[in-house]
Amino acid sequence: MNRDLDILMPYLHLPVQAGSDRILKAMNRKHKGEDYIRLIERIRSVRPDLALSGDFIVGFPGETDEDFEDTMRLVREVGYAQAYSFKYSSRPGTPGADLPDHVEESVKDERLQRLQALLSEQQYAFQDSLVGTEMDVLLEKPGRLEGQMIGRSPWLIPVIIENNPGEVGNMIRVRVNSTGTNSLVAEKLA
Repeated sequence: MNRDLDILMPYLHLPVQAGSDRILKAMNRKHKGEDYIRLIERIRSVRPDLALSGDFIVGFPGETDEDFEDTMRLVREVGYAQAYSFKYSSRPGTPGADLPDHVEESVKDERLQRLQALLSEQQYAFQDSLVGTEMDVLLEKPGRLEGQMIGRSPWLIPVIIENNPGEVGNMIRVRVNSTGTNSLVAEKLA
């Protein structure tokens, strides 16, 4: 990876589904957890400010406590700015529907809560790391309050800007002052 990466945004959605090689194989995924980690290391070697988003499924048929802990280890090692996580649900006609050892719903609930707690902790840490930084934001729509606009950061995080910062579609420079729930609060720079 030695291409000029100035055009690569600092945000990448790279689904992994699980951290357990055994579960990835059962899902018919072609990668292993270590392959995923090595790929991220390569990308971050040329784009250190890369923030990741991923997808996770808990409770796939046959998932053991050890398999789930492999997923938690992968999440801790990678560190996500955002992620989507779901409980496995059987769908007729899919390969997973015919697999044995379906995981109890209560176990899936507990695993999902644990995973989401870790992912939320990482997301808030990432957002907190942006406080005090300057960035370009694309204005997308008016906010809920008079004179407020909502924009998107380079990491696709909603950014709330007060005091009539500009028109929808404009790029503006802002300084992040604080974080909100799944958002940043910023002021337009002159």
